[in-house]
Amino acid sequence: MEKYLYFGVLLFALSYPLAQSFEHRIRYASKWGKLFPGMLGTALFFIVWDIWFTKIGVWEFNPTYIVGLFIGNLPIEEILFFFIIPFACVFIYEVLIYFFPKDYFQKAGKPVVWIMVPALLVLGIIHLDKWYTSVNFLIGAATLLTHYLIFKDRYLGRFIFAYLVHLIPLMLCNGILTGGMTEEPVVIYNDAENLGIRIWTVPIEDTIYSMTLFLMNISIFEYLRSSKTIQLT
Repeated sequence: MEKYLYFGVLLFALSYPLAQSFEHRIRYASKWGKLFPGMLGTALFFIVWDIWFTKIGVWEFNPTYIVGLFIGNLPIEEILFFFIIPFACVFIYEVLIYFFPKDYFQKAGKPVVWIMVPALLVLGIIHLDKWYTSVNFLIGAATLLTHYLIFKDRYLGRFIFAYLVHLIPLMLCNGILTGGMTEEPVVIYNDAENLGIRIWTVPIEDTIYSMTLFLMNISIFEYLRSSKTIQLT
């Protein structure tokens, strides 16, 4: 049964959002038409990134905990990750909008961008010798800045709220995948390519990687469901 561990983590992440997709208050299923195009585009971007990083040895996958079906050099579980995790993350976003109509973090959006973007750029540049740190932080900065240039702070407050909440399941799921509950990790990181700072067993870079994956999906999702044309000003 060990070989189904990665699948098990994905099913855990998917189960509740999928089961509640037809719930009459959130009506998540009714929004899939605007959600899935962004999921597909973002997934393709991250899959190419993942293929590259796997090829150059930034990380690898433990054969003990995967079923052994590969597409290119990626296990099928890793491909599914880029669809299932955004599906669950956007569900969190929508649930929080419903239960907390007031945008409590709206005023924090602009300061977060103007603090995080320079910080990520500086960290990415000074750690060019570490592939995961540098590429991850630079893409994270570009994603945050692009979102802000398009939407200003229209959705950032709600995203920040959802992002902070999503860190709880992120740490649980990624903690399992990085060896927090097993003798060996499912995803084996090459620590020469990251800062070596971990929260539990999760590399600190994963928090930015997840932010980028989440925000790309939210950006496309909100763009597609907006009833007005958004001007690039």
